[in-house]
Amino acid sequence: MITPRGPWRRAGRHGLLGLACFVLLFPVLWALSGSFKRPDDLFAADPLPSPVSLDNYQVAIEQFPLPRLLLNTLITAAGVTAGDLVIATLAAYALVRLRFRGSAALLATIVVALLIPAQTLIIPQFLLVARLHWLDSYPGLIMPQLGGCALAVLLLRQNIRAIPDELFAAAQLDGANSLRTLWHVVLPLLWPALGAVAILQFITTWNEYLWPMLAAPTPQHTTIQMGLTLFTNTEGSNPGPLLAAAMLATLPVVAVYLVAARRITAAFLHSGLR
Repeated sequence: MITPRGPWRRAGRHGLLGLACFVLLFPVLWALSGSFKRPDDLFAADPLPSPVSLDNYQVAIEQFPLPRLLLNTLITAAGVTAGDLVIATLAAYALVRLRFRGSAALLATIVVALLIPAQTLIIPQFLLVARLHWLDSYPGLIMPQLGGCALAVLLLRQNIRAIPDELFAAAQLDGANSLRTLWHVVLPLLWPALGAVAILQFITTWNEYLWPMLAAPTPQHTTIQMGLTLFTNTEGSNPGPLLAAAMLATLPVVAVYLVAARRITAAFLHSGLR
């Protein structure tokens, strides 16, 4: 008698995936539970807050400049995302549709740039920002991070290559130049990929810590990640408000990802990048 193994195998795979998700989410869930605990119950053995208290959130909002830090982070993330979208779209379109000498070498350079850690460019970027007097300013936070769009260029390039050549031929017959073809033909078909790139860049910039620490160390101009470090120094003996502030800082990123998680996956699947 042959027993069906398919359902058991699927159940085993789903069980392993569920266990992996739990391991990854456990620190976040623990921090979320701790943010609702009273200071006396924070180190208790019970993982659930009993009773539920909002005192940590009240302290975080009243004693921590969350609105200012969130605004700084939002402006920085939006500026970097918008700049990367413009640069990556133009670069990807040029690599696919424009014939010029050295395009293969340029594409190889972009691939190499994807492999270089961003931390290796910190020193020249800091010297450039300092000489331009951009320290503690939005341009100093935004401009140096525009160079990290190699993945966006490759992702958009693969999506543009998937557009049928007949559409470009029809645009050429109508007398459209390269810019009009990009605006009227490519961009309407590229919106899903652009949305995925925007979300990825937004989340990456939102979570950036090293560059804001160097370029904008003061609380008036720094971002939320650096602000959490400053909050650690003032509330080191009471980690409850710090956990509450960290949970509030993650809400925008979680909301953005939950809204467009399928779009990110679809963009990678249609681009050929795995």
